[in-house]
Parts: sequence; C-alpha cells; structure tokens
Amino acid sequence: MKLPVAILAGGLATRLRPITETIPKALVEVAGEPFILRQLRYLRDQRVRRVVLCVGYLGERVREVVGDGSACGLSVSYSQDWPKLLGTGGALKQAIPLLDSQFLVLYGDSFLPIDFAAVEEGFLRCSKPALMTVQRNENQWDKSNVLFADDVIVEYNKRAPTPDMKHIDYGLGGLSADILTADSGDEAFDLADVYHRLSLTGQLAGFEVQERFYEIGSHKGLAEAADYFRGEGKS
Repeated sequence: MKLPVAILAGGLATRLRPITETIPKALVEVAGEPFILRQLRYLRDQRVRRVVLCVGYLGERVREVVGDGSACGLSVSYSQDWPKLLGTGGALKQAIPLLDSQFLVLYGDSFLPIDFAAVEEGFLRCSKPALMTVQRNENQWDKSNVLFADDVIVEYNKRAPTPDMKHIDYGLGGLSADILTADSGDEAFDLADVYHRLSLTGQLAGFEVQERFYEIGSHKGLAEAADYFRGEGKS
C-alpha cells in the first residue's frame, strides 16, 4: 500500500471503566493480548508500512508497549494531544507533519476485516478530498448515520441521524490533509463534523463494504471482539 495510516487512539474510554482507569483503551486485552498489537499486525498483513498513532490520555503507556513498531513489522510514530484535548479532527490536524498529503484513518477501537488496499485504490481514484467506508447495518451494530444511495453519500450525520439512513460509518476513511489545514484555528474539532460538511457539498466519496466491524468501545463490543479473535465469532 502507498498511503500511511493514522489511528485515532486518544479517547478517554469512559464506557470501558473501570478497565480504562489505569490503562488506555488501546492496551485493553482482547482474547489475551493488547488490542493495539492485534490491530497493528493486521495492518502489516494488509501491506501497510507506516502508521501514525494519535494518542492522548496515558499515551506514554502505548509508546512503552508498541515502541517504533518494528516488532509488529511496521514503522510507528506518535502524535499526542494530552493534556489539551483536540478532538478527533484536531488530533489528525496536529499529526499532519507525520503523514502525507493523503492518508487513511481509522479508529483505535475498531477491527475492520476488509481489504484496505481496495479502499485505498477507491480513494486515490475518486477525485474527492475524502472517502468514507460505509456498511448497510440498519441500526444493527450501532445507530445508522449515513444516507447512501446509488453509490453516493448523500449525507453523513452522526449527531442527528434520520430514519432514512440505513448505512453506518464503517470506521475507515481516506483524507486529503488540506481539508484539515484549511482551518487555521487551534480549537478542538471532530472528524465527524468535517465528514458531515463534506457530505452536504458532494465532496465525500462512499465505499460500501459488507463485512461487519468489531469494536472495543463498550463492554458488549469487547466481549464480541474477544469471541471473534478466539474464533467463536467467525463463520
């Protein structure tokens, strides 16, 4: 793969307390191993070469475990937004010097069993500044928040989803750095709001996937992810 991957791993993970009172979410054990190590090895297997970890609360603990990424077969660098929280968008903006003019981004609590290279190719060919992977979930795994019709994202709205939205943000996107640097301010902002604005102006490409995602953002999700890695959730 050509593009670096940014992983948003700086959240406080309040839904996973008390587990995350002393460790960051990235280091929560899933089927006996810190989640971030599973995620990084999977990216290596997807032929990703370079990763930027956007860390926050207890980010130094992640550095201690992951190091430079060589043990996982990757080159890993870090961008930390603690103690000042920048939001997911602000964290990515701060990390841009470590990335390229275009990059992929995923959330640090998600495991996405899809072909990343196909998503990268779709992004590089779409002629739009951003791409979002979507899945038709009809509120099954989480609240649907994407109106996706005729292979076009008509609207993405995480904050105020509408009943006609049947798809969900799957958790892997492609971004051009300039859409984040256009705002010269230093206020915290969320990637979800950037995606929302882009969708309303026809600048957000869509890439539909079929496989369900796994996440460790909640105790229920953590249990399901553990079953998946033990082989109990695989078909």
